[in-house]
Amino acid sequence: MTETIINLETVNPIEFFGVNNGKLDILKKKFPLLKILSRGTQIKLSGSPEQVDQAKEKIDLLIAYLERNGQLSENYFEQILGGDDQETVDAFVERNPSEVLVFGPNGRTVRARTQNQKKMVQAADKNDIVFAIGPAGTGKTYTAVALAVRALKNKLVKKIILTRPAVEAGESLGFLPGDLKEKIDPYLRPLYDALDDMIPADKLGYYMSTRVIEIAPLAYMRGRTLDNAFIILDEAQNTTDLQLKMFLTRIGANAKAIITGDLSQVDLPKNQRSGLEKGIRILKNIDGISHIELDEEDVVRHRLVKAIIRAYDKDHKEQPEQPNMYHRR
Repeated sequence: MTETIINLETVNPIEFFGVNNGKLDILKKKFPLLKILSRGTQIKLSGSPEQVDQAKEKIDLLIAYLERNGQLSENYFEQILGGDDQETVDAFVERNPSEVLVFGPNGRTVRARTQNQKKMVQAADKNDIVFAIGPAGTGKTYTAVALAVRALKNKLVKKIILTRPAVEAGESLGFLPGDLKEKIDPYLRPLYDALDDMIPADKLGYYMSTRVIEIAPLAYMRGRTLDNAFIILDEAQNTTDLQLKMFLTRIGANAKAIITGDLSQVDLPKNQRSGLEKGIRILKNIDGISHIELDEEDVVRHRLVKAIIRAYDKDHKEQPEQPNMYHRR
């Protein structure tokens, strides 16, 4: 008997295991003599050395497909398990090359993975301003950053500007250690993480040092005119009406902007209303501005995130007499 553990850290475990572990069941039927256990982002194989090696080889092919393609239907899952070599993967991977937004480090592909993410890409191609609204984990920010990186690589813009309002979510900036940059950086970390997936470290460092890519708090945008740029305002639910207006009026010639936000996670003081809701409402009929709604079906994080979002939404609908109860979550 031998055992081996395979990590799925480079792919989305939900895509690998399938809904209700449907794909995992297919894998178990393919190797009935093996004991196959899944936990988090790991698969544990136990059995004869020959069987373990065969299963590991197939799983490596499945991981390679997911790394390059982002999605994997049960039909493709079964076909790859039945194939003999790497050519099986290659035959499927390139079927939709136009959907690839960015080729990241080590040849990894970044693409829109859900229907609403694809609508977001289409909206950004046709409009100069896009509002992408939805709950946590729906890929709003990640897709927006991928679109910005694609525009930069295709020389459609000269720079990328990523910004967020530095609003305190239960903590005070004054109590955080370090200088202003060190205090602000944790708020901008998700933007750095997305860029790390799409641009090699040395090139990203060069872009940051030459300000081809700029990440800054929203307050730093005041007074600027942003030409030839792809601009992303993330966490826009934490902007006031005046802040959102200030941001939108920074947009200059040959510029595109994506505004992302989650209206269920507003961290503004209770006496302030989010400017995002008003912005969506008053700008919805302007030509060149698009509005995309993402929902729990677009969640690509841990499978429990989708269930958590549904539970909160259900509870919110059942308690309409407490409209401010979720103002700070």
